Amino acid sequence: MTMKILFIGDVVGSPGRDQLQHYLPKLKQKYQPQFTIVNGENAASGKGITEKIYKQFLEWGAQVITMGNHTWNKKEIFEFIDDAKYMIRPANFPEGTPGKGIQYINWNNIVIAVINLQGRTFLDPIDDPFRKADELIDEARKKTNIIFVDFHAEATSEKQALAWYLDGRVSAVVGTHTHTQTADERILDNGTAYITDVGMTGPYNGILGTEREAVLKKFLTNLPVRFEVTKEGKDQLNGVLINIDEKTGKAKDIKRILINDDHPFFS
Repeated sequence: MTMKILFIGDVVGSPGRDQLQHYLPKLKQKYQPQFTIVNGENAASGKGITEKIYKQFLEWGAQVITMGNHTWNKKEIFEFIDDAKYMIRPANFPEGTPGKGIQYINWNNIVIAVINLQGRTFLDPIDDPFRKADELIDEARKKTNIIFVDFHAEATSEKQALAWYLDGRVSAVVGTHTHTQTADERILDNGTAYITDVGMTGPYNGILGTEREAVLKKFLTNLPVRFEVTKEGKDQLNGVLINIDEKTGKAKDIKRILINDDHPFFS
């Protein structure tokens, strides 16, 4: 028997939320995943998440919401993160940080563990994600062989390094954060599904989801600018579907999902 996990890449602002609400039911109908995981660290105006959005994602069909380096951008998160049972932030934030970095979910008596980690290359130098992964995998293996990792990181090399480090010990390592879907999905030698970056869900004609003019001004002048989520034009949804052996926890295949005007969705 195989377990299907649908993962949706970084949801960016209201355009991303609209895409998730519109396409998630269609994707569930087409692929029949047992679990759906959504990265929501950019869901509120491009940085952070609110309690309202967190609850909407659950209502729309997500079982777990993962986060990243923008976890703390909305101040209200400190008021609800400890009560947000199905939201996890990077586990390698220092000891005592609000929230948690691992969650267990159950379907028909099958348990999966979802772990969120954050890279340190070109990002804030928080605790070691490799050692934290060791710790959480040892904990998770007492309950399940199905372990899913969202590694929110900037550097391709760091993402690949963690995937090879965890190969055979987790079911999947999927990269998030860079907002550009990579075409390197594969099953590693010992059965771990991997992709460097799942991509983003939101504006298609922006630059990483933000207004082009502001990004161009930054590159052309190096002056400080305010990045806003593009709310006009075409949108997209990026994700992956991973099939995992229920008994061994090994991945059997991984499929990229890319929905935009150039790659329309077919039910």
